[in-house]
Amino acid sequence: MSQSLTDPASPAIGSISVLAAAVASLLLGACTVQERVYAPPPPPPPPPPRVYTPPPPPPPAPEVSADVEVTATEPPPPLPDYEQPPCPSEGYLWTPGYWAWGGGGYYWVPGTWVQPPTVGVLWTPGYWGFAGGVYGFHAGYWGPQVGFYGGVNYGFGYVGVGFVGGRWNGGSFAYNTAVNNVNVTVVHNTYNQTVINNNVSVTKVSYNGGAGGTAAVPTPQERAAMQQPHVAPTPAQIQHRQQALQNPALAARANGGNPPIAATPRPAAFSGPGVVGARGSGGPAAAAAIAARAAPAPAVSHTAPPEASGFHPQQQNAARPPAATQAQPPANRPNAAPASAGRPVQPKPAAKPQAQRPKSQPEKREPDRSR
Repeated sequence: MSQSLTDPASPAIGSISVLAAAVASLLLGACTVQERVYAPPPPPPPPPPRVYTPPPPPPPAPEVSADVEVTATEPPPPLPDYEQPPCPSEGYLWTPGYWAWGGGGYYWVPGTWVQPPTVGVLWTPGYWGFAGGVYGFHAGYWGPQVGFYGGVNYGFGYVGVGFVGGRWNGGSFAYNTAVNNVNVTVVHNTYNQTVINNNVSVTKVSYNGGAGGTAAVPTPQERAAMQQPHVAPTPAQIQHRQQALQNPALAARANGGNPPIAATPRPAAFSGPGVVGARGSGGPAAAAAIAARAAPAPAVSHTAPPEASGFHPQQQNAARPPAATQAQPPANRPNAAPASAGRPVQPKPAAKPQAQRPKSQPEKREPDRSR
């Protein structure tokens, strides 16, 4: 007898049920939501221990050179603008003016024509250079070649590098009239060569290094010249500088950096023909006015003149004998008073004779006659 498909006991129904249960189980498994649990990341590794590393030392400051003559904490004023006086005679070489330090401030040493100490030498100007936190002055010198002078454009052949104002021809010096004021009727050994300066900018700065200074460094030729034998400034140059220091009109505090005596025809000739002042300074007349203001005022006397007081020094001197030498007290008399200095020893006047009184006579008595 066959079973119906709707009979629960039928094997087909059982297989279907099992299959349905399996499908349901798969569907439920597919729809199951998987919950994720947050896990914090592992902690970072500890930083390496700190080790102090000192900063690198600063570069050493440039030391003040051994050839520095004097130092200052402030830069020198700019170079003044002035004309060059004419060369007085053959054999004179131009030495440009510069700012020097003395008397508590800067003063101007005028440019001047100088006779060199010997034939064949040239003048290397001094210059101010900043090093070691101060401004140091490198003194000028004579030598067979022009050395380093800080790249300062002093003019008149000293354009910052070398010298183009003239050259030695044997035993005589030839002047370049393109940059020097030379009267060809007086000086005949001349030439004219145009100077084109492409190395140094034309400025009035008067020092090397530091803020605002020139940035020039010695060339190989200048370094070689610095190693050559040098000759110190001549006595005339030293006298020229000393007189500049003593002139109140050349102090920067008095002239405001515009000296009324900027150049002279010869050393220490601060007055007379050929002396020129900086442009706008007033020239030598202004220098005389400054010197007059700086001179001490004469002392004012409050005593009456001799005529008004009736006092006549000639009469006093005529009546007064020469001053006697001050007498020294005797060695054995410590309390002895010395004679008055400057006064003659006057003899004491003789005592006036006194009238002699008669001696008293004994009184005469009369004899007693009553006895």
